[in-house]
Amino acid sequence: MPKAELLDPQGKATSGALARLGHEKFHDVRIGKRFELTVDAVTDEVIAEAKRLAADILSNSVIEDVVAISVDGAAIDGAATTSAVAL
Repeated sequence: MPKAELLDPQGKATSGALARLGHEKFHDVRIGKRFELTVDAVTDEVIAEAKRLAADILSNSVIEDVVAISVDGAAIDGAATTSAVAL
């Protein structure tokens, strides 16, 4: 996500459009980006590496914050198979 102190023209435009369409409950819209990485198995090591990738390669730490890393996958006997790690 763009850092809170930076302008977000897309978010501002979307916020204005929502207000014009009568959706006034929503304000201060921020628009970011999302990455999905597919892995064969989710382990603590994979999660740690995904966090490093998000901070060091996939985001620009000068203007962006990594706000969430989540894991979504079907578990079989306690082990996820072909899961997506969303950054």
